[in-house]
Amino acid sequence: MLTSCDDDDEALQYTGDFGFREGVASFDPSQSSILLWTRYTPATNEPASADIRWELAEEAGFGTLKASGTLTATAATDYTIWTEATGLASYKTYYYRFRNERTGATSVVGETRTLPAAGQTTRARLAVVSCANYQAGLFNVYGAVAESQADAVVHLGDYIYEYGAGGYGTNSNTASLNRSHLPAGEILTLDDYRTRYRQYRSDKQLQLAHQRKAFICVWDDHELANDAYLTGAENHQPTEGSFESRKQAAIQAWHEYLPARVTDKTRIYRRFEFGSLVNLLMLDTRLVGRDKQLSFSDYIGSAGAFNTQAFGAAWLNPGRSLLGAEQRSWLTGQLAGNSARWQVLGSQVLMGKMYIPAELLTLVAQLAAGPTPALLAQYSTIAGQLAVIKTRILAGDPTVTATERARVETVLPYNLDAWDGYPVEREAVLAAAGGKGLISLAGDTHNAWHSDLMVNSGRKVGAEFATSSVSSPGFEALLAGSAAAIQGFEQSNQLLINDLQYLDASRRGFLEVEFTSSQATAQWKYVATLTTESTATTLGRTATEV
Repeated sequence: MLTSCDDDDEALQYTGDFGFREGVASFDPSQSSILLWTRYTPATNEPASADIRWELAEEAGFGTLKASGTLTATAATDYTIWTEATGLASYKTYYYRFRNERTGATSVVGETRTLPAAGQTTRARLAVVSCANYQAGLFNVYGAVAESQADAVVHLGDYIYEYGAGGYGTNSNTASLNRSHLPAGEILTLDDYRTRYRQYRSDKQLQLAHQRKAFICVWDDHELANDAYLTGAENHQPTEGSFESRKQAAIQAWHEYLPARVTDKTRIYRRFEFGSLVNLLMLDTRLVGRDKQLSFSDYIGSAGAFNTQAFGAAWLNPGRSLLGAEQRSWLTGQLAGNSARWQVLGSQVLMGKMYIPAELLTLVAQLAAGPTPALLAQYSTIAGQLAVIKTRILAGDPTVTATERARVETVLPYNLDAWDGYPVEREAVLAAAGGKGLISLAGDTHNAWHSDLMVNSGRKVGAEFATSSVSSPGFEALLAGSAAAIQGFEQSNQLLINDLQYLDASRRGFLEVEFTSSQATAQWKYVATLTTESTATTLGRTATEV
């Protein structure tokens, strides 16, 4: 409770838990501007709308203001407010804050940074994050990001999850950590989505990351519903009302809490220039143009036989799209026409080819449905056999039989929800890069990956650095948490998947990528626990592309 004076200088005591409870944040930096955000909770005895003053300065003491103004927080936007501070100097740190002059409530001081102009820096650093499930544990990864040296944070989606309390992400520590989802049910309405965002933004480590770093965000599926596409989602049922109404509610809440510099709120793909080093192209591979995902189960006949021909015709259909025609045209034009040293894609889902031996695909699906000791043993046995064959092939063993070779080389994409499900469009995008330095940043899977980006001719045209999750469980859930099974899974996949260079299948963390004129260097950093607060990280791998 704060005491202040009203306009008539009469003492008035405001009541309730009012103030800037969700902290402050900045978004979408450019060379000359940045978006500043907060949310205000009114006192119980102040008017329904609140006038909020914002200030921005070059020093934390706010001696000389560089920009300021007044915004009105109302229920129409869930009391979230944001503004674009313009006329700023490039590659400069700024401080900002918000204040309600009526109640005296003042926010914490936020720190942010504009992007560099050409020639201002020899390096650009990005922290890359994805997939934060509140029920799965503490947001230690966000705390570590807050302490990083990143110039900006790239968030590739699944900022929230739509499931109800006790649903996906829940584990034995959820209750003791007081991390059950609010509202208790699956979120469907605008009020539901707003409540869930407020819960996530109540997390102190997420607040600190926003307070210290500018975020560049796109949505993935869980900001709406699992495995969403243009006209539906796996986790939206007819009994849950209109999908279109739900989508509009989800989009509105996303922009209230994660504002982006766009003119059409349904089109969030956009670009960011880090001097002449990085042309960052943030994509929407989820809602704006994605055709419904294919499913292997639709091509299995009553006798259990897989219809290879029918699946192949659908999978290689050039009319199927992940991006939609408008976004694809924008993206290929940006790739072809930009001269930055690095063309960087912020792509929610994996772009690298994850083609695994077909006989493992059914086992992986069964493990996903529920790991058992028998299934784990069966997977280990078959993966081990295939690994031996692949090793012999790589060594040029002339005794490898045609049958053995077929076991290894008969492959299918393991995840049709990724770029693997839209291979023709992926080939077109890779071709558009035209030999430039191409890096894909990806999230979504909750695991860490480093892959070569290869066109169908076998030529390498770039690389993919994919981050683990903030808290959502990874492959360790399929492998019953067995350290031996996890290690075997990682090793066999790195051997059997041609383009895969690295996989971490069990740890939570983030990705830090540094770009210079000569190389792009990725570091995968992991936290030790999600059950006690700690921002300490270990370095899992460093990879360099030139």
